[in-house]
Amino acid sequence: MSKNLNFQTPDKVIYVCTGSKCKKKGGKENGKALREMIKSMGLKGRVEVVKTECTDRCDFAPVMCFQPDNYWMHHVTEQQAKQAFNDHVLGKPDQL
Repeated sequence: MSKNLNFQTPDKVIYVCTGSKCKKKGGKENGKALREMIKSMGLKGRVEVVKTECTDRCDFAPVMCFQPDNYWMHHVTEQQAKQAFNDHVLGKPDQL
């Protein structure tokens, strides 16, 4: 049963809620913008965006979380998501 597969895990994971309220308030677009940044910067495999279902934080929609920093964001705009990417993934605050 053991195949010689190279199972890799990313260094950073960004969880983006795409439950109904988060999706309506921009969660889906935030995730798309972050995936585009990852692709354009050649970070695929090192950084991953994971869509989640409802996180029970609907009053704060849209929400997202950067791991391993455990940095949670609420009422996130696309610009704020991109800035957080610079801060928590690239370690380059205020680069936008």
